[in-house]
Amino acid sequence: MASPLPEQVINSQRQDWNRVAGGWEKWDRFFDEQMAFLNHRLVADARLRSGLRVLDLGSGTGYPALLAAQTVGANGSVVGIDLAEQMLEVAGRKAASVGLSHITFRAGDVTILPFETASFDAVTTRFCLMFLPEIQKAATEIVRVLKPDAWVAVAVWSAPEKNPYLKIPMDIIKQFIELPQPDPAAPGIFRLARPGELAGMLHQAGFIDVSEQEFLGDVRFAVAEDYYSSLMDIAAPIQNLWAKLSATQQTEAKQRIIHTAEQYRKGSVIALPIAVRMVAGRKSG
Repeated sequence: MASPLPEQVINSQRQDWNRVAGGWEKWDRFFDEQMAFLNHRLVADARLRSGLRVLDLGSGTGYPALLAAQTVGANGSVVGIDLAEQMLEVAGRKAASVGLSHITFRAGDVTILPFETASFDAVTTRFCLMFLPEIQKAATEIVRVLKPDAWVAVAVWSAPEKNPYLKIPMDIIKQFIELPQPDPAAPGIFRLARPGELAGMLHQAGFIDVSEQEFLGDVRFAVAEDYYSSLMDIAAPIQNLWAKLSATQQTEAKQRIIHTAEQYRKGSVIALPIAVRMVAGRKSG
């Protein structure tokens, strides 16, 4: 079977993420609290400070763009770009609710950035690049829009076995239906999990001082049922696999997900490990 064209991939992803925009808004406060450490790490790796103009790629419902706007202050500005218009509507409402008037959101494909060359002081992107059909093209565009000596900071998922938070539902779905072996070069959650791969792409695009670290953490839930519910509300790729199960299979799979998650209980919380590959680089001056 021929691989889908980049335009087809982008259109499919736009539909997927628009579909879960309501779920992201529902769980917004929870994930804002749980993933705060990643947002702060990206802001630090991008060397953000007062007065800078920042571009955030794949902003979704505003991560880490809103934190970037708070960091650069009213003398700076932030532009967030994402495929899914409905996700950005959520981000816009959040920005307005906290009085951030120096941040704007616009829908678009991050591999074709509608901005002038050397027009941004920093670029951030969280859990976006691995879904792109043309990652190297996006890296080249990031270099183009950055000013000399400016930084990019990227977060992508590391290896599946280090991410029970994501791997549990996938493993359980495989207990019911056969899934094709994923193409390691195709867009997907773990597309950039291999050490050095994204760093190499940034080097190839022209970045220098490239650094990479596997950053460990966890996502904590009071009860396993909340873990299951959040997955079904926000995880578009997992939703697509879940739809392949019959109603009976879904009922059994739900119980297995909850039971497996409960094995990660630590006292009063369920702490599901995550591993994130943090990569940063500087555009040559």
